[in-house]
Amino acid sequence: MHLSAQIRFVSLVLGLSTAFAQFDGSRYLWFNSSALTTRNSLPVGNGRLGGLMYCTDVERLELNENSFWSGTYLNRTNPQSISKYRDIQQHLAEGQITLGGNEALQYMSGNPTAPRMYQPLVNLFVELGQKNISQDYQRWLDTYEGSTGCNYVYNSVNYTRELVSSAPAGVLAYRLKADKARSLNASIYFSRTSFVEESTASVFGEVGSLQMRARSSETDYMYFTAGVRVVVDQGSITTTGDRIVVKGASKIDIFFDAETSYRYSSRAGWETAVNSTIDGAKTQGYDDLKAKAISAYKGLTNRVKLDIGKSTGSNAQLPTDVRSLNYLTSPDADVQYLTLLFNYGRHLLIASSSSESRNRPLPANLQGLWNVAYAPSWGSKYTVNINLQMNYWAMDVLNLGDLGESLWNLVETAQKKGQQAALEMYGCGGFVVHHNTDLWGDAVPVDNGTSYTVWPMGGAWLALHLMEHYRFSGDKKFLANRAWPVLTDAAAFFDCAHFEFDGYYTTGPSCSPEATYYIPANATKPGSTTGIAIGPTMDNSILHELFSAIIEAASVIGYTGPVLNNAKTYLGKIRPPQIGSKGQILEWYREFNQTDPGHRHFSPLFGLYPGSQLTPVTSKELSTAAGVLLDQRISNNGGSTGWSRAWSVSLYARLYRGDDAFQNMKVWAQKFLLPNLWNSDKGGTTPFQIDGNLGYLAAVPELFLQSHAGQVHLLSALPAAIPTGSISGLVARGGFEVSISWENGKLQMATIKSLSGSDLSIRVADSTSLKVNGNAYTGKFSTTQGRTYTVTV
Repeated sequence: MHLSAQIRFVSLVLGLSTAFAQFDGSRYLWFNSSALTTRNSLPVGNGRLGGLMYCTDVERLELNENSFWSGTYLNRTNPQSISKYRDIQQHLAEGQITLGGNEALQYMSGNPTAPRMYQPLVNLFVELGQKNISQDYQRWLDTYEGSTGCNYVYNSVNYTRELVSSAPAGVLAYRLKADKARSLNASIYFSRTSFVEESTASVFGEVGSLQMRARSSETDYMYFTAGVRVVVDQGSITTTGDRIVVKGASKIDIFFDAETSYRYSSRAGWETAVNSTIDGAKTQGYDDLKAKAISAYKGLTNRVKLDIGKSTGSNAQLPTDVRSLNYLTSPDADVQYLTLLFNYGRHLLIASSSSESRNRPLPANLQGLWNVAYAPSWGSKYTVNINLQMNYWAMDVLNLGDLGESLWNLVETAQKKGQQAALEMYGCGGFVVHHNTDLWGDAVPVDNGTSYTVWPMGGAWLALHLMEHYRFSGDKKFLANRAWPVLTDAAAFFDCAHFEFDGYYTTGPSCSPEATYYIPANATKPGSTTGIAIGPTMDNSILHELFSAIIEAASVIGYTGPVLNNAKTYLGKIRPPQIGSKGQILEWYREFNQTDPGHRHFSPLFGLYPGSQLTPVTSKELSTAAGVLLDQRISNNGGSTGWSRAWSVSLYARLYRGDDAFQNMKVWAQKFLLPNLWNSDKGGTTPFQIDGNLGYLAAVPELFLQSHAGQVHLLSALPAAIPTGSISGLVARGGFEVSISWENGKLQMATIKSLSGSDLSIRVADSTSLKVNGNAYTGKFSTTQGRTYTVTV
């Protein structure tokens, strides 16, 4: 090779190495090309506002506000339900399954069949007069700081763009910067394709403003107003029509906010809020706003740190799209890819979950914050037969309990609408939510199918999240004032709505979410398929957890009244989990022939995870049967959606089968991720669903720490593929902050900080000899709040 060619080659290699080295492979997503589609874009959010950044020739920021949905509240209650549902119960109990199913859909389905859908808000375009930006191009997302951006060279000028989400300031902030003075020329404007009422641009002094007013639909609509302030360094700022025009600037800062009619009673109210927020951000200035935003974000991401080893060679330093492709064939070479997915999942949870004290916060929906379609898949709403719950499984164990307010608010909103549904549909007190809801708390059955529509368990399952938050936090005021009213209201509905069958309190009409079976020979229309049922295993498992939670909560708050007595009675009348002819947990009260042995919903295994009734510590017999069913599902192509495969990881971890859990982690990472690492429904080009990312986030800690059985279980399901590593800052039930390090598959050291002074019981994998603070561990002991205990073997 010629000397000059050698020099050029070495320079290129060094340049690439430097570029790669600046991106920690466990922390950053990064690419060397623009995002041409939504599934390539990079997401940020402050819990309420969401932004997708593309970093294309013409910058496109797709912006959302989490309270902008397709319309106002709909009362969809079917008035015939209240007079028919007891007859439907009787028909199902008598074996008239087809009749009961048909009547359930006819008399209980909502009208219309669907609630409101989450809607995209507005796009912000920035035209820069640049074409084919590619020289020295890098696009990145920082999962620790919650920011995204890109940098590149165009016409010998270095350009940087970045988008920062600020929870403290309540805005998204965007900066364009050039390293050559006065090199920025831009045309900045809002764009939306539907129901725009007004879009304007103006300049006051040296500050540009955009404002858009729009609504969600032709009738029963919601409103929003979006606004920006544009500040330039050097250069001029003018308007042309509905655009702001910047010429000859060195730097452009844009501050964005939007508000909707959801939280305000008048346009004056929400527009005052928007203008006050973006004016405040402009006054604060981009640099200070960014610093405070990152500080707040890292205050959340710094709480838990995961290290499961280093990737081989330079695998972790490659662009993310290259790593994703390599992971398909060589997953063991890039273990840091799994760490990146953990950190990215946490980023998505924080970005789409508000920790603000804002009125009526909302949790992450099916697509978090980042829906770009007017008719999104599944309405991008809150599906509560698994998906919303999965979004928040990780919250408390990752010491992110302060994100829960958005979920508690939605649960309490649904409780109020669910009280109305319980009364109007069933003639019962308490509250009921079926398998979907929206921002208004819609509680009525959704869609029209026997395998999903009439399932009255959504409210009870959501109530359990409040109990879990108490178990992790030890917050007795929260238990008494927030959790107890929801738990007991959920229980009151079932006290009324159940019926007795085979000597057990039984739910119905219901279903095992989205699963179907063949109608047996001794029932109407044998050989046909249906999903309608009475007393499915999942219903019983949820109610077992619900009434157990009420008994536990009563002992903490000192309650001894009739609600406690009713809970004890009901708990004793729940049919226990049944074991089938192949040694498996049954899905229904009898062994129906299921139509899909690899069904994506692991509903009968609710008691394994997130519940605890089927875990090895509770019952070896039932946990063995749970493992049989789980293996059957996986061997029959179960785990066929991203969220389902993520759930399987936690299920295997609860069985202490760490190697199987790890294998399913790899399958999820190989099969279900979109180019920007969003989870998809079924892989390929199927729709984005955030639940798989957040289900994976919840599954990872289960490998290293479990606490559902009244003990802090360290290295509970450690895979052989992760022989050495550490995780710090996890929280265990009982109120303990736990950090663990291990080497060659054995505990090296763990520290357990008592946050509430609870009694502490410890287990380490299968070890029988432990030491606490150097002394032999002999069993459960009292702890001192604030004190740290060191565990060794």
